[in-house]
Amino acid sequence: MNRTSDYYPKQGRVILHIDMNAFYCSVHEAVEPGLYKGKAIAVSGSVEQRRGIIVTSSYAARATGVRTGMHVNQALKLCPELILLRPDFDLYRQFSRAFMKICYSYSPLVEAISIDECFVDITGSKQFGTPIQIANDIQQRIKQELDLSCSIGVAPNKLLAKMASDMKKPNGLFILRRRDVPRVLWNKPCAELFGIGQKTAQKLERIGIRTIGQLAKADSALMTRYFGVNGAHLIASANGVDDSAVNPDQEQSKSIGNSTTLPYNVTDRAEVVRVMLNLSDSVGRRLRKQELVASTVQIAIRDPDMKTITRAVTLTEPTEQTDEIHHAACQLFDKHWKQGEPIRLLGISVSNLQPKKEMTIQLDLFNYEVQPKKEKLTEVMDALRDKFGENAVVTLGMIGDDPSTLLRNPKVRGTSLQMDHMKHQKLDEE
Repeated sequence: MNRTSDYYPKQGRVILHIDMNAFYCSVHEAVEPGLYKGKAIAVSGSVEQRRGIIVTSSYAARATGVRTGMHVNQALKLCPELILLRPDFDLYRQFSRAFMKICYSYSPLVEAISIDECFVDITGSKQFGTPIQIANDIQQRIKQELDLSCSIGVAPNKLLAKMASDMKKPNGLFILRRRDVPRVLWNKPCAELFGIGQKTAQKLERIGIRTIGQLAKADSALMTRYFGVNGAHLIASANGVDDSAVNPDQEQSKSIGNSTTLPYNVTDRAEVVRVMLNLSDSVGRRLRKQELVASTVQIAIRDPDMKTITRAVTLTEPTEQTDEIHHAACQLFDKHWKQGEPIRLLGISVSNLQPKKEMTIQLDLFNYEVQPKKEKLTEVMDALRDKFGENAVVTLGMIGDDPSTLLRNPKVRGTSLQMDHMKHQKLDEE
């Protein structure tokens, strides 16, 4: 009779990848089953104007052809009974914490990679049963306690666990061992291999490599010639090799940013400046909450044809201040965008981050008195907003009716803000 320990490798690891199914829509179904359970629903960025994009859709909606990234008008043509919902990221974060907490009860080695998925290293979790028993338990508890479904991949490394969780959806459980890789993965296109983007897949195709199996057997010299040091990594991945560990520590952000899709084509510079002020305000707030400063400001501009440009500038001194981020962003805009050309998306991000406590700012004769007063005023304004909400203190230039104003609303803000609730925060049982 096999003991539980017999189901664990003497060397190596057992990794789970847990992926929540249609997470945003499923959360709405769980909270209000009478309204939404089993129905064709979709979360959209702009419900009222019908000009938005489908963020995600339920499986009932997907069955009619509704897909993420589709324009709302197109989705409604495919599915006239589609129920459109505003995103509620405050609610999604609550459910994210809850399902992560269930995972933490089986192992301290949990790596959240987005609001709705994580890796769990259960190599040292034999006391809870076999790997399959643990995966089943987690799946059942998420269903019973949260009324949500998830798919789970079980594998010896993160790469294969991620691939395995995609094999059976929704509410599936799949085991993928190294020896299974040729049979299960090699006939699939390269773009389906975790870690390979569309551009890399296209580059591989240009040199005659279309399937994961062809990549696994590719000539290493050829791969090095076209992909440099990453060539060997791509071959290893195609063979199911991945030595990266599950990292439970939330690393310092490499960049912080926000973008907003506009409900119509914007051409007026004054309107651009106001949208950028709201974006800068959100980015600055997030910097200060994480006690970071940034040395680089970058803007992103997308036109109605979906062509996007990004431009960046390195500041003379690191900053956390909204006005300095905004000033740099507006200068970049004026320098790199032709006035009057239509804009559909604007974004601002900051990078080259460092902890504020490690920063030394050189104060010159002109700002040595102003800077401390400015920082004190910012602290007071932040404290008021922490207590009374993001709209408690705003400048006249931030007021408007475009989507950038919604960044101050925790219910509807998402995208790059989704994982902020996981940073610098320990779960209850830690």
